[in-house]
Amino acid sequence: MLNASSAADAPLAQEFVAFAVKAGVLRFGEFKTKAGRLSPYFFNAGLFDDGAKLGRLAEFYARRLLASQAAGLEFDMIFGPAYKGITLAAAVSVELARQGRNVPFAYNRKEAKAHGEGGTLVGAPVAGRVLIIDDVISAGTSVRESIAMISAAGAQPVGVAIALDRQERATGEAGQEVPWSAVQYVQTELKLGVAAIATLEDLLQYLHGTADTQLSAHTAAVRAYRDRYGV
Repeated sequence: MLNASSAADAPLAQEFVAFAVKAGVLRFGEFKTKAGRLSPYFFNAGLFDDGAKLGRLAEFYARRLLASQAAGLEFDMIFGPAYKGITLAAAVSVELARQGRNVPFAYNRKEAKAHGEGGTLVGAPVAGRVLIIDDVISAGTSVRESIAMISAAGAQPVGVAIALDRQERATGEAGQEVPWSAVQYVQTELKLGVAAIATLEDLLQYLHGTADTQLSAHTAAVRAYRDRYGV
């Protein structure tokens, strides 16, 4: 099964982290996560909010996916779960086509449509080997919902592509910490490959190597967070 990252992807990951920092999508300070943790960094893919940034983001996804395909993650189409996944699926399919790999894409509505074509799925017919695309995997809920929709359509979910793997322990239904990350859960329990453009370890390497002293000053806090919550 495909791992979230590999040494061969290190240059791409470093390039992506630098881009995310410059775009203001990856920020440092003190942020409260959904799990109630105080994180020294925050990644908000919703801030890839203009054509230039979204196009560059799609380029990173496409490059990662083409490399992942060569490593064994084969897919016939892309599925974007509502809402962030919709824009990502469209943008990445455009970029993949530009790079010579034209694949169809589909996405879901949150509410079923009773008129017109009806249903919750929009776009190309969901068929064959389907790759789910999202920004991060927080708890695996969105992935499970996507798997159910894809399977119900008679297709095969094969993997998930994300921008950043936080590499931290997930929380269970009762809010307790569990000894695995959301990505590891998707890989081992849901049996899907995961392709991440970058990981928390890549972020730490970027902070350690940057010549920007204001950024490098956050290295210790991010490392301490990884030591406390990492997998």
